[in-house]
Parts: sequence; structure tokens; C-alpha cells
Amino acid sequence: MGWDEYRNGELIAAADAAFEAFVTTDQSLKYQQNMAGRKLAILVLPTTSWPRLQMHVSRIVSAVDALRPGDFIELELPD
Repeated sequence: MGWDEYRNGELIAAADAAFEAFVTTDQSLKYQQNMAGRKLAILVLPTTSWPRLQMHVSRIVSAVDALRPGDFIELELPD
């Protein structure tokens, strides 16, 4: 999609215009970006570890399904 050209808040603005939800592992996102007034729902996963995430796919899918416009959810996963 050519999104590698976007920097900082440009990526979030583009995602806000094109998508309903954004799933990330960027734990610092809420400190780096002003999320006020966005309709984009954001789900922050607690790890980049695929084996750990894979163990909780159903929980992640449920969290995505429950997102509403403007939500900012930091998902916690059991060990």
C-alpha cells in the first residue's frame, strides 16, 4: 500500500481513514501519538512473540471483535 513512506502520526491518520481497527505491539503508541478524536479502534498486544500470541489467538480474535470506534485496548495475556 506504500505505507512505508508514512512517518509518525501520518500512519495513524492514514489507518484511521482506511480501517476500523489497528492491531499493534507498540507499547509506547499511546505516549507517542495523540489519539483524541480518532474513530480507529486500537488493540495493543503485549508481546511480539508469535509462539506466545499463537497460544491466545481466540482471545485476540475476541478482543478484535469487541472493539468499538475510538477504543484503545491494551490486551493482557496470561503466561
